[in-house]
Amino acid sequence: MLAERVNSAARRIPVWLVYTIGLLPAPWFLYLGLTGGLGAEPIKALEHELGLFALQLLIAGLTITPLRRFAGINLIRFRRAIGVLAFTYVALHLLVWLALDVQVLSRVWADILKRPYITIGMTAFVLMLPLVFTSNNWSVRRLGPTWRRLHKLTYIVVLLGGVHFVMLRKGFQIEPLAYLAVILILLVLRLPFGQIFRRQSRV
Repeated sequence: MLAERVNSAARRIPVWLVYTIGLLPAPWFLYLGLTGGLGAEPIKALEHELGLFALQLLIAGLTITPLRRFAGINLIRFRRAIGVLAFTYVALHLLVWLALDVQVLSRVWADILKRPYITIGMTAFVLMLPLVFTSNNWSVRRLGPTWRRLHKLTYIVVLLGGVHFVMLRKGFQIEPLAYLAVILILLVLRLPFGQIFRRQSRV
């Protein structure tokens, strides 16, 4: 079966390799920005690339459970690495906005309050903080069942990320709406009737 072959191959991939490969786009985006490869507005483009890759990683993490439930593909051992990488790129996205785009500290707070898409993005970032700080074995043991409940914040974070992208791209644009649609589908698969669909698909 395909799932068995994928699972067998995944077991041979060390988690550190996922971290290494996941971090490679960051210096590449920076190189493109410094060499003119990101167009006429490299700072805006760099913000976009970092933010979009962060959203893609969040969606990838959200996909792991449905893959296991519906296809039997078990990539759960990579979920923590993907989550930490997603936070890293969100933090870089925020850092570029703060240090290279806005630059003036007084404008930061004003933009957060005035621009809804920034408010939503900052909310998602703040919600990610307890997730990344508890993404370790010690926290899992220490928090017990509370850890699992806490990490359900991931669903809210991904949804806010999708909404942030849609609002950032003003007007009707297919790309951000497609990302949001994928997020909503993945969240729906966690609802009770999504589980019913899973059982029916096995009949």
